[in-house]
Amino acid sequence: MKILAADGVSPKGIEILRNEGYEVVVKDKLPADELLAIIGEYDALIVRSASKVTKEVLEAGKNLKIIGRAGVGVDNIDVAEATARGIVVINSPGGNTIAATEHTMGMMLAMARHIPIANETTQKGEWNRKKYVGVELRGKTLGIVGLGRIGAGIAKRAQAFEMDVIGYDPYVTEDRAKAMGVRLASLDDIVAESDFITVHMPLTAETRNMFNKDNLHKMKKGVRLINCARGGIINEQDLADAVKEGIVAGAAIDVFTSEPMPADHPLLGLPGVVLTPHLGASTVEAQIGVSIDVAEGIRAHLKGEPVMTAVNMAPVSLQVMNVIKPYFDLAERLGCMAGALAEGPVKTVEAEYTGEITDVSTKLLTTAVLKGMLNPILETAVNYVNAPSLAKERGITVREVKNKETANFSNLLTVRVSTEKKTVTLQGALFGTEGRIVTIDGYRVDVDPHKRILVCPHTNCPGIIGKVGSIMGDAGINISGMQVSKTEQEGTNIMVLIVDNDIPDDVMAKVKSVDGIFGAKLINFDLL
Repeated sequence: MKILAADGVSPKGIEILRNEGYEVVVKDKLPADELLAIIGEYDALIVRSASKVTKEVLEAGKNLKIIGRAGVGVDNIDVAEATARGIVVINSPGGNTIAATEHTMGMMLAMARHIPIANETTQKGEWNRKKYVGVELRGKTLGIVGLGRIGAGIAKRAQAFEMDVIGYDPYVTEDRAKAMGVRLASLDDIVAESDFITVHMPLTAETRNMFNKDNLHKMKKGVRLINCARGGIINEQDLADAVKEGIVAGAAIDVFTSEPMPADHPLLGLPGVVLTPHLGASTVEAQIGVSIDVAEGIRAHLKGEPVMTAVNMAPVSLQVMNVIKPYFDLAERLGCMAGALAEGPVKTVEAEYTGEITDVSTKLLTTAVLKGMLNPILETAVNYVNAPSLAKERGITVREVKNKETANFSNLLTVRVSTEKKTVTLQGALFGTEGRIVTIDGYRVDVDPHKRILVCPHTNCPGIIGKVGSIMGDAGINISGMQVSKTEQEGTNIMVLIVDNDIPDDVMAKVKSVDGIFGAKLINFDLL
């Protein structure tokens, strides 16, 4: 077996593979044309972010069995093409967790005590003790937005500093938060109560500009913000303005909407602002960790063992795959929609299979449901391997039910997502090879789950549908499909609109304010 390490990877991982007897060729900063020319010789490929594993590279890699990304993101790998060719793609999802956690704490301390500017001026021979008086962490309220692995690590370390920790994460239960020593709070409470706020969320349509001029002006005067997650969660211009106005006393930012930062970036040169060039994962230990993770994954796969860091599909027999393959996309989208319609932290997820599909293992389809539900809301990339463990981490109970008898469809997938407030039930079926959502909470629809869907329960009276249509039209949002179904409650309907464009927050607010509308939710399947 031959393995190509195309980017600068820690020698620790290379050593593991060579000790197994594999021939490992290291070619740092490998040009794209050379990678394309030589990849056919290799059984495995290791990359970081520099090498682009395109469809052309995969076509040329006739012997490729596995690709290892020494890091978290796999944007530089055509995962869909690799999956189609039976090539496993793995990454190192937890290899930089500690590095990112510690960098966040370091940024918080550096900002609170003016360490960077104090060092810079002292190095120049100045002695400004009075000018750089800081604040202590002890006794302060820290608001953590996003309580995944990194957010939980921040909570643990902040408690050691005797901080009062509150957290916002709509997908974490009270029990899970208590186990972390965190008091759950709304985003409004985080804004109003926190002395320090740190964000640890993925960048999605919902989290983009989550902190902007509106809620920045509602914060305590003297608040301090940290972003070591994703650029764009905090609006950079609004943050700069809030610093200038004296609302925000300090900011510590490691990630930016444009990297490297442009010379005219609004945060450059502002007092109280600490900036680092995306160093969250840049530690010796993290680079060693991701290298070892990937090497062990490659070693396991080449020996025919399961790989727990695969980002595409876990192994399954050809017989089972032939039966369940048409349902993967539908299962994932049912999970996405059910999670979006649920209110509050999810407690249970139930996947029920009805019909002939019950003759084979449907475990991987249940994983697809979890993947669809969790992927839009978590900072961690969710895949077919880690989705069950991520659900377990959040205290979500997962059940699978099978029922051979079916009335209206030869095969039917039912997904139930329960929170403390409600249970959302969706059903989907295949029409030929096309998946459709056929019921929402028991009411018959026929929805294509591949677009943006606006679900609006409303009073059954004249004018409401027209008003919503006018709002969409005035905003330049095209409605490509619409259905209305009666609900169990007399005098109420569910309206489902299929729209071709994103719906801005102000337009959604107008829809919700229509007299007779008592709920509106946009499900954007582009987030999958």
